[in-house]
Amino acid sequence: MIQGSAVLNQLLEPIGRSITPDLARELVELRAGPAVQARIDELSEKCDEGIISEDERAEYERYVSAIHLIGILQRKAKKIPTSNGQAPHR
Repeated sequence: MIQGSAVLNQLLEPIGRSITPDLARELVELRAGPAVQARIDELSEKCDEGIISEDERAEYERYVSAIHLIGILQRKAKKIPTSNGQAPHR
């Protein structure tokens, strides 16, 4: 996944350069809602226990991919200075 991560990071570079300070704050604060987080936790537990179905595994992999993408965007957003000259942090 490291190689894929580097490629994804490169592909997202133009987006990273376009992030405004307001969007940067929103991205840094972005978190899954309670229902989504509960579902991710449920699927993670099933995966760890080896009792996850094929459909559930596919769903879980989609969540993991989305989380990975959001994480890359959040790292880029943390580098964007805000109006006070500091990067948004969470």
